[in-house]
Amino acid sequence: MKLDILAIGAHPDDVELSCSGVLAKEISRGKKCGILDLTRGELGTRGSAEIRDQEAAAAAEILGLSIRENIALADGFFANDKDSQLRIIEILRKYRPEIVLCNAIDDRHIDHGKGSKLTSDACFLSGLKKIETTLDGKSQEAWRPKQVYHYIQWKNLKPDVVVDISGFMDVKMKSVLAYRSQFYDPNTGEDNTPISSKNFQESIKYRAQDLGRLIGTEYAEGFTTERYPAVDSIFDLI
Repeated sequence: MKLDILAIGAHPDDVELSCSGVLAKEISRGKKCGILDLTRGELGTRGSAEIRDQEAAAAAEILGLSIRENIALADGFFANDKDSQLRIIEILRKYRPEIVLCNAIDDRHIDHGKGSKLTSDACFLSGLKKIETTLDGKSQEAWRPKQVYHYIQWKNLKPDVVVDISGFMDVKMKSVLAYRSQFYDPNTGEDNTPISSKNFQESIKYRAQDLGRLIGTEYAEGFTTERYPAVDSIFDLI
């Protein structure tokens, strides 16, 4: 299956929190979108890897993803090395996405910056014909996505591109809250974490509202780019 967009996150829930509005919008337009999780989030304070697997599957169904895969790198300890790059290259060549969305270039969690650079490097290397990979015993053809965009996470990085997601905020929130073990629940007795507070849950919406306000829409998601964004006509800008 060929994908239009592949969103890659260091942990299950990274994508839902950061760019699921864009995925939901493009899926509604007939685009094929998928998620690749680099780890199972096994070091998360709340829940477990098994619970996160179930939550990720539920979120995928809410969003209407075409595929979701997890390559189970070591949470907290994965490295931007040859083995990890090749694991991602195999997925890129398998699904041949036009666009890749990936972790923030700089963020509070160390895996986010690592995941960002690892994914970006793999996207470049995936286009080199002399790097050989196989799928089901067959050689894969080289493939490089046309664009790599980095979504914004904990830190309020200045976006280079802002995408209107008005009309898709409810789907985004449903996909986020599929991770019930992670987020705010007044009845839980589990340890509090930076993302389990009521304030954090509310911030998902008000940060999207603020970006929407800045571009004259109701809600939006922001991305940083690796090269200058370009348009065919000045009228393409809203």
